[in-house]
Amino acid sequence: MRWTRPSTLLCVFITLLNDRLGESIVFPLLPYLLAGITNDGRVLGLLAGSYALAQFGFTPLIGALSDRYGRRPVIMVCVTGSLLGLSMFALTLALPWASLWPAAAAAGWPLGLLFAARLIDGVSGGTAATAAAVLADISAPEQRAKAFGLIGVAFGLGFILGPALGGALAGITITLPLLLAVAIAALNLVLVVLLLPETHPPEARSPLPRKRDLQPFAQLARVLANPQVRRLSAAFFLFFLAFNGFTAVLVLYFKQAFGWGPTTSALAFLVVGVVATLVQGGLIGPLVQRFGEWRLTLAGIGLVIVGFLLILLTTVGNAQPQVFIALAILATGTGLVTPSLRSLVSRRLDEGGQGAALGSLQGLQSLTGFVGPPLAGLAYETVGQQSPFWFGTVLMVGVALLVAGGLPGQATASPGATE
Repeated sequence: MRWTRPSTLLCVFITLLNDRLGESIVFPLLPYLLAGITNDGRVLGLLAGSYALAQFGFTPLIGALSDRYGRRPVIMVCVTGSLLGLSMFALTLALPWASLWPAAAAAGWPLGLLFAARLIDGVSGGTAATAAAVLADISAPEQRAKAFGLIGVAFGLGFILGPALGGALAGITITLPLLLAVAIAALNLVLVVLLLPETHPPEARSPLPRKRDLQPFAQLARVLANPQVRRLSAAFFLFFLAFNGFTAVLVLYFKQAFGWGPTTSALAFLVVGVVATLVQGGLIGPLVQRFGEWRLTLAGIGLVIVGFLLILLTTVGNAQPQVFIALAILATGTGLVTPSLRSLVSRRLDEGGQGAALGSLQGLQSLTGFVGPPLAGLAYETVGQQSPFWFGTVLMVGVALLVAGGLPGQATASPGATE
């Protein structure tokens, strides 16, 4: 590590955790939170996807701004936006619209404000990419996969704590989980303002690209056109397309195929969060030193495929033990792939473009968060319940081929080599 201040890693971790918790607390409760406003499933789906869409549209700009003006001011603005979006969402749901402003309620003002709040929060979702750029700034190239494991720890903890805390607090009052999300965002902002140093020095900063180059699709096209990272970025996209589609229909599949209730399904997601956190938080560093990012990426993809196939082979009689084993294997594979693949992309780019490149990766992930679930849901309803898992397996094979083909000659390198 180039920086040793514990406050730097603390601020990055809380920023990543806030980014994940704000989403994981709100999303599972959306049908209950909106019960007094709408029960239209199409509206619920659009509201859920609006966050990912906004994040996709603005993450490239946020990454480029962090390359130009530094990481600290960009993170401060993004966390402020997250706090504003969550506060607007909570306030809109807490107000008694029907009794105080019936005309506004009839005109759809509450729903409009909720969409605005989700869009503001999504625009501010570039914090994850900028926080990843901070980790790249403070880490030597050979240590980046270990550093990026912190992203997985925050993701895993958010995956564990968000639904658990949201479900527990909703039993007291349905809007209380939103107040917790607002409080976490406020704490995040205070820590960033007081403790986060600037990690991107002026001499390493890059000028802003042209406006047309900051369009999300133009930014993605530029990164995908880079022969150094083209195949790896495509692999990153396909991996998360399969993963986000898989997670979107998983609970529905458990309910309809095995008759599981919410408690068993929640326990299954708890397994995923715990395993992913352990892998990315404690094991990824030693494993990278021993095997290298390339081998870990391929091994992780293989484990994800095994997890998919085990779920496909599960019957009602062996559902609980086999699904839990399958999800543990799948979470292990995901925990290996995500930081290793990010590191492989990061190490093939110069220091000046880290923010934009990592922002583009975050943009790819956001795009899959908007595209993957509807596609998986469509396949689930029209092709068959197991079709999203079959399609995911095929996509993972494609990811493995892209990674293997994008790094020729690596098979004969030394175990720890990644260049």
